[in-house]
Amino acid sequence: MKPLIKLQMEGYTLKWFLSYIKPCKVRIAVELVIKTIATSMDLCIPWILAHIIDVVIPSENTSFIALWGALMIFCSVVCVVGNVTANRLASSVARDTTMRVRHDLFAKIMSLSSERTDAFTVPSLVSRITTDTYNLNSMTGMLLRLGIRAPILLFGGIVITLSMDVPLALVWIAVLPLAIGVFIIVSMKGIPLFVHLQKSIDKMVQVIRENISGVRVIKALSKTEYEMNRFSKINEEVSRNEERANIAMGLTNPIINMLLNIALSIVIFIGAYRVSGNATGLGTIVAFTSYFAVILNAVMGITRIFVIVSRAAASAKRISEVLYDQKDLEKINTNDKCNDFIRLNDVCFSYNKHKNNLSNISFSLNKGGSLGIIGATGSGKTTLINILMRFYDADSGSVFIDGKDIRSYENDILRKKFGVVFQNDILFADSVRNNVDFGRGLPEENIISALENAQAYEFVEGLRNGIDTVLNPKGNDLSGGQKQRLLIARALATRPEIIVLDDSSSALDYKTDAALRAALRKNYGDSTIIIIAQRISSVKDLDNIIFLDNGEIEGMGTHEELMKNCSSYKETAKLQMGE
Repeated sequence: MKPLIKLQMEGYTLKWFLSYIKPCKVRIAVELVIKTIATSMDLCIPWILAHIIDVVIPSENTSFIALWGALMIFCSVVCVVGNVTANRLASSVARDTTMRVRHDLFAKIMSLSSERTDAFTVPSLVSRITTDTYNLNSMTGMLLRLGIRAPILLFGGIVITLSMDVPLALVWIAVLPLAIGVFIIVSMKGIPLFVHLQKSIDKMVQVIRENISGVRVIKALSKTEYEMNRFSKINEEVSRNEERANIAMGLTNPIINMLLNIALSIVIFIGAYRVSGNATGLGTIVAFTSYFAVILNAVMGITRIFVIVSRAAASAKRISEVLYDQKDLEKINTNDKCNDFIRLNDVCFSYNKHKNNLSNISFSLNKGGSLGIIGATGSGKTTLINILMRFYDADSGSVFIDGKDIRSYENDILRKKFGVVFQNDILFADSVRNNVDFGRGLPEENIISALENAQAYEFVEGLRNGIDTVLNPKGNDLSGGQKQRLLIARALATRPEIIVLDDSSSALDYKTDAALRAALRKNYGDSTIIIIAQRISSVKDLDNIIFLDNGEIEGMGTHEELMKNCSSYKETAKLQMGE
């Protein structure tokens, strides 16, 4: 499936949503026809009743009474069958339309750069793809179910009552401007409240995610009560915001109900005088009370539509902000070239655009070479890799890979050059085979080879089903070192041009770490290797080492050169290895 539309969104407009409904136009057309017929039958029943009371019964012709009674039953059956069929079609259209929106929204979220993901925040994106799409689903279904039926009942009821008794029907017409005014006033208040409600739901999702992710820490520190209080506060905030929004939108029901009941009282009062003066028939008054119920239900239906559309409008705006975000990283055509396989020229970067996280980073790396990056926590090691893989764009300077500016690559093509293990990578609740393959369709020999080079094959063979053993979510049934080795195997499986191991051997013992580095040297000589580590022993044998401090390169060279020229590196080596 591909994105269906490329339109610019502004305000609360739902025009873009029509393009997602368009593939269901045949079902919608059939549903509209069936719903119109069924609703028309519903409108005919009170008129037939009035005709029976005023005309058929006084004629004392039992065959006519049976005939008109059968006609009422026929209209009722058509109404019930038609509405059930139309509602099923409406539900299928809402389901399929929401599925397409959710698919495109998920695809867009997956394509967002880290910078844009940070801007939207993960909890907000989760809320948009769940709660907001559900609101659109509710709106679509209700519009197709009641959006046709309610207006036909309302205006059809008014037209029929006008044909039966004009003075009485004018009472309904006088109420309509007041009802429209209520809708307009309430909408001006209600829609902003729903936007505010969705933002508070985002906060609640964030708290829930944090608590689920950190449940072990919370229990270990006996902070369950503290987190319950924190959740209670945001939960109460959501409840308050929802209450405000629902109260604002809920005012329409009692106000409209009051107006219509006042109109009914006037109709009965005027109708009594007209019946006593033989200006109208008793059946007409009975029909008017029936049409009152019809019109009341129609107006209540329109009110429900009005509420759900108001909520869906707020959700549509939030979804469109993601779908049509134009601030993401795009391919930039540039003819800049360099002779080095990897080169960074005077790169500076800041997350908050106030204080640099990286400053004046420059280095080059030949194809097949190796680079170690070491430094204190927060020195910018992972940030450097994020820039290299273009999860973020550098604020200044340039980055080249394979002689080309990385901005001139399609993002997918650029990242296929990498086999990477990040600090906080995860394993999925799937087999070892599928976790290493990761949907890339790799031959089994590649998977086995990657496991062997990552020093993981021996323990994998010992699992209950070997390579086909299904892991618990996040690999919680494995030790930290076992998880890291499987993640390394995933990175090695495609024999990528560039291998990046970001602190991915921190849980490995020294023997396994040494065996891993030996396997990389022996079997991945054509790959350029970048290792980020806390231990100097993990990088000391690499071609080059960069020592970062506060986002700046304090020292660069081989282990021996840094031991002579970089005091911070020498001090770290002394603390770790006694050198």
